[in-house]
Amino acid sequence: MTISLTQVDAFTDAAYAGNPAAVCALPEARPDPWMQQVAQEMNLSETAFFYPEADGYRLRWFTPTVEVDLCGHATLATCHVLWSEGHLSDEQPARFYTRSGVLTARRLGDWIELNFPANPSHPIAEPAGLAEALGATPQAVMENSLGYLVELESAAVVRDLQPDFAALGQFPVHGVIVTSRGEAPYDFVSRFFAPQIGINEDPVTGAAHCCLSPYWRAKLGKTTFLAHQSSARGGVLKVQDEGEAGTADGAHRVRISGQAVTVLKGDLLH
Repeated sequence: MTISLTQVDAFTDAAYAGNPAAVCALPEARPDPWMQQVAQEMNLSETAFFYPEADGYRLRWFTPTVEVDLCGHATLATCHVLWSEGHLSDEQPARFYTRSGVLTARRLGDWIELNFPANPSHPIAEPAGLAEALGATPQAVMENSLGYLVELESAAVVRDLQPDFAALGQFPVHGVIVTSRGEAPYDFVSRFFAPQIGINEDPVTGAAHCCLSPYWRAKLGKTTFLAHQSSARGGVLKVQDEGEAGTADGAHRVRISGQAVTVLKGDLLH
């Protein structure tokens, strides 16, 4: 049995930019070890697997080494596959059952909007050795379930950062988000490092913006942002922080929008 595989560049409108993800369309569930092997073979920051479940799809995300609870760019890539390859009509929303609960998405012209849970941070004392590992002086250090969120002095400092990945990998967190106020037209910029889970730098990270949105909402006093992830490949995200108001269950939600481009299509033979 062959399995369709599509490689998509997410959070970009041009090929060979943004964040690449592999997307496997499965007719039914496959064993976890097989999915991990495929992700290792793809050797991208994330490989997504989806298959029909209830009134939507089960969606899972794997790095080359581990399964993760939430991945924005691979979800965006999966949505792009669902609509561009005719699994869903343009008017149909996407509905996913995941380790982070039910996630939904909709197509808005050339953009795809993801509805994700917010991941607020709390302030902590600066961990010993963090400034040395980053090669920059933190202005503030926060923590959330994804890891550390570190505000730096400027967009230029974020952009030029050359961290010591071996040292970063010693901290007891999944990843480190660095961020600062942006330069026009961007409200804020960021980068994301996760050597602890086999990704020195993730080019564009939707899940990090679930942390960045409430942080910059509190700092800037606004709820709508244009954000740039300032990795070498780069990526642009529209972010809307919904807070708790207006949601049926009072949960804090973040809407993250991006574009995507298919760059490769093929079949898995094993």
